[in-house]
Amino acid sequence: MKGKNKSLKDFVGFAGMSYPKLVGLGFLTVIIIGTLLLMLPAANRDGVSPPVTDAFFTAVSATCVTGLVVFDTYQHWTLFGQIVIITLIQIGGLGFMTVMTMFSILVRRKIGLRERELLQESVNMQEMSGIVRMMRRIVAGTFMFELAGAVLLSFRFIPKMGAAEGIYNSLFLSISAFCNAGFDLNGKYGEYSSLVEFQNDAWVLITLMLLILIGSIGFFVWDDIRTNKLRFRRYRLHTKLALIITLGLTFAGALLFFILEQDDTLKGMGTGRQILSAFFLSVSPRTAGFNSVDLAELSPASRLVHLFYMFIGGNPGSTAGGAKTTTVAVLFISAWSSLRNYDEINVLGRRLESDVLKKSVTVIVVNLVLIMLSTVAISAVQREIALGDIAFETFSAVNTVGMTTGITRDFNTLSKLIVAFLMFCGRVGSVSFVLVFAENKKYAGMKNPVEKISIG
Repeated sequence: MKGKNKSLKDFVGFAGMSYPKLVGLGFLTVIIIGTLLLMLPAANRDGVSPPVTDAFFTAVSATCVTGLVVFDTYQHWTLFGQIVIITLIQIGGLGFMTVMTMFSILVRRKIGLRERELLQESVNMQEMSGIVRMMRRIVAGTFMFELAGAVLLSFRFIPKMGAAEGIYNSLFLSISAFCNAGFDLNGKYGEYSSLVEFQNDAWVLITLMLLILIGSIGFFVWDDIRTNKLRFRRYRLHTKLALIITLGLTFAGALLFFILEQDDTLKGMGTGRQILSAFFLSVSPRTAGFNSVDLAELSPASRLVHLFYMFIGGNPGSTAGGAKTTTVAVLFISAWSSLRNYDEINVLGRRLESDVLKKSVTVIVVNLVLIMLSTVAISAVQREIALGDIAFETFSAVNTVGMTTGITRDFNTLSKLIVAFLMFCGRVGSVSFVLVFAENKKYAGMKNPVEKISIG
C-alpha cells in the first residue's frame, strides 16, 4: 500500500527542517503535552490543578532529564502524575529522534536518507552506516540496563516497602538514574530528601552509580565496547578519551571530596561510609542530580568542585548533559599543545580535526554566557537569595544536573521560567538552540585582510 511507504519526515511533517529546529520543536511538543497532563486534577494528590508555571517547570525538568523540582515528587504527584513524569524522563533520556525512529519502525514506515542523517547527528555517530541497527541497540540496551538496575534495587526496596511499592520504586529510580534525571520517590522519608535515607546503603548507592555512569558514557561508546570487547587498543579515539576522562574524573573527584568534606558532610561517618559518600558525590554532579548528603552543608571548596563537575557533564551522545567531557578535554589538550609549540592538536597518537577547537570553544562560551546572564537576571529579581546559591542553580540547570541547595521552590515565576529555559537549552544543546535562530551560512566571494592582535 502506498501509505506504508511514507518516510518519517512525511509522517511527522518536518521535511527539510534542520536538526536543531526539529529536535527543539520535538522536545517542546513533548513538554507541552506533559504540562497539560500534569495540570489534570488526577495528577495531583490534592485534586487541584497546580499553577501552569509549576506544571510547565516540572515537565521541562523531566523531559530535559534535569531533576530540579518545585514539588516533592512523592508527596505532591499521584501515581498518574508520577507515571507522566517517568515517561517524560524516558523520552528525554532516549532522545526525541530515537523515540520517533522506533515509533516509525513499529508502524513499518520507511526511514529515509534525511532521517538517517538526523539520527546520526542525534547520537554523535561518525558514520551513517548501520544507524537504524544502532537505534535498535540503543533502545534494547537502555531497557536492559534499566531492568537490571530495577532488579538489583528491588532486593533492598521490596523488604523495606513491600512487593508492589518496592518494585515500582525500583523501576522508577532505575529509569531516573540511567537517564541521569535525578527524580526520586523518597519523599515518604522526608520532603526533598533524595537519597539521604540510603546514604549508608552501599548496595543502593553503588547500583545507582553504575546506572548513572553507564547512561552517561554515551551510546557510541557502548557500541564500540560491544564490537571490540575489552581490547582497548582497538577502540576509537572518542571511546578512549571518554573512558579515560570518565574514570579520571570519578576517582579524582572522590579523592577531593573525601579530603574536602572531612569537617562537613562526611564528619562523624566511618571510613567506609566516607569513601562511599565521596564516590557518590563525585559521580552524581556530572548530570545525575541525586544527593546522599545535604548539599547545603557542602564546604565552599566542594561547591566549587561541584560547579566544575556539573559544567563538564557526561559524554556526547549519552543521556547526560553538560558541556561534555570531550569538549573540555579538547581545550586542555589544545592549551598543552600550544605551550609545547605544537602546530596541531595531537592526543593518543592521533591528530584532531582542525575545526574541533572552534566547536569546543563555541560550546564553552555559549554555556558560560547563558549561566552568567541568567545568574544576573535571577539575582536582580530575587535579592533575598544568596548569589552563590543562584549560581549553583543556574550551573545545575543549563547542564541538566538537578542538584540544588534548596532554593528552587523559593523562586518566583520569572526565575522559574529562566531556569526552565536553561534546562531546555541544556537538553537540546545550547549551541543547537542558538542555531535555531541563526541564518543559513553565506559565503562571500572574498576574505577580509589579516591583521594581528595581542593575546595574553
